[in-house]
Amino acid sequence: HCCISGYNDIISKYSAKDQESLNPDFVDYLQEVAAPIPDECPLVLNIIGDCLSAEEKKIIAENIREDFLYRLGLVEKEQNREFGLFIFMLVGSIVGGILYWLTDFLDEAPREIFVVFFWFFGDRMFKYIFITGHELRKEKRLAGRLASIKVIFSDTYKKMHYTEEQISQLYAELDLDQ
Repeated sequence: HCCISGYNDIISKYSAKDQESLNPDFVDYLQEVAAPIPDECPLVLNIIGDCLSAEEKKIIAENIREDFLYRLGLVEKEQNREFGLFIFMLVGSIVGGILYWLTDFLDEAPREIFVVFFWFFGDRMFKYIFITGHELRKEKRLAGRLASIKVIFSDTYKKMHYTEEQISQLYAELDLDQ
C-alpha cells in the first residue's frame, strides 16, 4: 500500500510533460518495501488517494514500468561488464599461476611479480563470485519484479481480501504482462 496526497508524491515535480520521471523518494520506498517479499509472491502496488485523474493514473503506471525496465537494463549491462572482467581475471590468474610455476625453473626471473599478478587477478575474481555477482543478481531480480508490478488505485484504504480465483487471475495477468 502507498498513501499519497498528490500526483507529485509519485512523479517528480521537476518533470516536464510527456517526459515524466518517478520521484526518487517513491522509488526508494518501493525498493525497500518490495525487497523482503519472496520471489514466489507477485507484487501488487495499491496506490491510495482520491487526488488522481485517469490520465495521471495511466502516466504513473507506465512510468513505474518504464523506470524499472530501464533499471533492469542498467543492472544487466553492469552484470555483463562484471562477468567480462571475471573472465579476464580468471584467464589472468591462470596465466599468472603458470608463469609463477615456470619461474621455479629459472633462477634469475623475479618470482614476486608473478605472485602479485596471481593474487591481484584472484582477488578480483573472488570478489565477483562472492560479493559483486550476488548483489547484481539481487538487484536484477528486484528491478525485474518491480518492472512487472501490478498497479491498482484506490480512493480509500481497505483491507483487501482475495479469493483463490482472484489470486489465480492475478498470477495469470502477471504472466501475460511478461
